[in-house]
Amino acid sequence: MKALRAGIAGLGTVGAGTVKLLADNAAAIAARAGRPIVVTAVAARDRTRDRGIDLAGIAWHEDAAALAADPRVDVVVELIGGAEGTAKALVEAALAAGKPVVTANKALLAIHGTALGEAAAAAGVALAYEAAVAGGIPVIKTLREGLAANRVTRVAGILNGTCNYILTTMRETGRDFPEILAEAQALGYAEADPAFDIDGIDAAHKLAILAALAFGQKVDFGAVHIEGIRRISALDISFAEELGYRIKLLGLSRRTEAGVEMRVHPAMVPKQNLLAGVDGVYNAVLLEGDAAGKIFLQGRGAGAGPTASAVVADLIDIARGNTIPVWGAAPGALDAAPALPIARHFGAYFMRLMVLDRPGVLADVTGILRDHGISLESMLQHGRNQSASVPIVLVTHETTEAAITGAVARISALPAVLEPPALIRIEPN
Repeated sequence: MKALRAGIAGLGTVGAGTVKLLADNAAAIAARAGRPIVVTAVAARDRTRDRGIDLAGIAWHEDAAALAADPRVDVVVELIGGAEGTAKALVEAALAAGKPVVTANKALLAIHGTALGEAAAAAGVALAYEAAVAGGIPVIKTLREGLAANRVTRVAGILNGTCNYILTTMRETGRDFPEILAEAQALGYAEADPAFDIDGIDAAHKLAILAALAFGQKVDFGAVHIEGIRRISALDISFAEELGYRIKLLGLSRRTEAGVEMRVHPAMVPKQNLLAGVDGVYNAVLLEGDAAGKIFLQGRGAGAGPTASAVVADLIDIARGNTIPVWGAAPGALDAAPALPIARHFGAYFMRLMVLDRPGVLADVTGILRDHGISLESMLQHGRNQSASVPIVLVTHETTEAAITGAVARISALPAVLEPPALIRIEPN
């Protein structure tokens, strides 16, 4: 049978890993795809760089967009990255030329996924993106196919390995954020400029994709509430442990009668929750469907092997002619449920205050909480120390985001409160 000829744009870690995987597992891949899958063309900037792979006999393009017009290419694999520029131009050109596309580009899909899905539908070709979310974890296939008969109600995930590594190491060592971040950079787990990861943007791109697919709606990255982990301290992590929680950066989306909420932020997760036990650079996703119940997926979320595995899985689907609507339904059938702002969130909160150790401070704080209709579930206050400042930890019952935000603003203004309160949302089990 005629081979499926792939053109790969980008020969970084994932691109080189994909070429290697297709070569190393060629026989097994051909058996599962029903025909061979071969790389016939690549596009990358530096021809001289040794990538540890054999590129003999493979056409080389300086201009990635040329892959879309290359008659030797049946399917374009975009592994360049970035929401704009070359990656976007290549994917648009490939779809316009009637060629299916496989991409690992979460930023591109989060920002332009709706338009690209429409272009793929108009061309009658696949736009596959298993590798864009959680590396080798088959979460896209699970949502698009395994849970196709379900009304999915909730998505919760640890979607960034860098942040999970930092928070795990802070908990295990008792050291604070700046030191662990520097260590993660030295080990190659964090970039020289780590903002994309530690400020929650990477996780938010992935959540926007998952929410669109889970709830059959257009991608709406702008509606995702985003907070990172810069303000999480070793002290917060220690108190979380004492209270029976782990702090994780979570991507959370839930469908309610009022609409869809999408938020990325640090969260207190009960230790008995499956997500609480996911440590290091691992990713995990918890899905809830009305028929299937809870589905838990865990694995490596990045790296050459896991991500290349997901890319090749998409190529096998395309080789077999399996074409599924990009967002689970035809563009005209996508839901228009409104996005819910973070102000509509309702839940419990962890609040840590650093205050002067003097009488009346706690009464002032609890008075403000009472004024905003917020009741307390528990409180921790450890002994005095030589600095005359002490931490007070308050755990609230469920309340509104608007109420807690208003209360925190007033508490911050108290003369005895020495720094902005640490506020972390608590997720139910």
